[in-house]
Amino acid sequence: MILAEHVLRYLTIAVAGYALLTGCLFLGQRRLLYLPDRTMPDPVLAGLTDMAPAQLATDDGLSLLAWYAPARDPDKPILVYLHGNAGHIGYRGSKVRAYLDSGFGVLLVSWRGYGGNSGDPTEQGLYRDGRAAMAFLDQAGVSPERIVLYGESLGTGVAVQLASETRFGAIILEAPYTTIPAVAARHYWYIPANYLVRDKFDSLSKIGGIETPLLILHGERDNIIPVEFGRELFAAAREPKAWRGFPEAGHNDLYDFGAANAVLEFLFQLSSLSERDGQGDITAPKDPVSLP
Repeated sequence: MILAEHVLRYLTIAVAGYALLTGCLFLGQRRLLYLPDRTMPDPVLAGLTDMAPAQLATDDGLSLLAWYAPARDPDKPILVYLHGNAGHIGYRGSKVRAYLDSGFGVLLVSWRGYGGNSGDPTEQGLYRDGRAAMAFLDQAGVSPERIVLYGESLGTGVAVQLASETRFGAIILEAPYTTIPAVAARHYWYIPANYLVRDKFDSLSKIGGIETPLLILHGERDNIIPVEFGRELFAAAREPKAWRGFPEAGHNDLYDFGAANAVLEFLFQLSSLSERDGQGDITAPKDPVSLP
């Protein structure tokens, strides 16, 4: 009887501890998912003095900072950079430099709650922010066919959502996931993440309906969003699509291993295909795009 009472007491403590841990993770999940630097980014420190500040107006009343540089050639695309869950747009200067130097336009989008912006990030909030970027370009006279959506990590979910709503010139996903609950379940295997995660960013259910030419970049040593998530998303996507894996890269260092060159190769290939078709944009080629 005494032994049974001790076992019951330990089980009660264990269950209570597990419930407390699960509750804390549930209540604090957005602090784990979103890691903003709330300070105002400086384009000088970012090496982006050739980009001008712009304000994106969301449909729920926020005004968000963005940095914008139009394309040197009006026929060249605008790359809309949707960054990941940490920092702010000032940390992405070195990543977009190659595209600016190649004559492409760039719109660096800063999320609500990031980089001096008001508001707090949520899944639906970030979708609103992405749509505000599209509205800004529409007012600037940029058609969707000239827009290349570039999603980085968390931002890939926003890119996929936007591409499921509108057909753009191309979509590029760096270190994408299938869903946030799937990634959470990998890292927090001891809790029922599929039932607890609020912001799901379910790219897997959307990617098959997107007809936009797609490039996925993924580091094969990525221990934050393991490469199998990117491969699963790629398998579910339609043609035309291209995959670039980087055997030595992790989650944050793909540009140290030639990611910019892979993106430029993809974009120039699409541009040359559309020019041969007599078009002035980078719409989907008739044959699947492949990269070596």
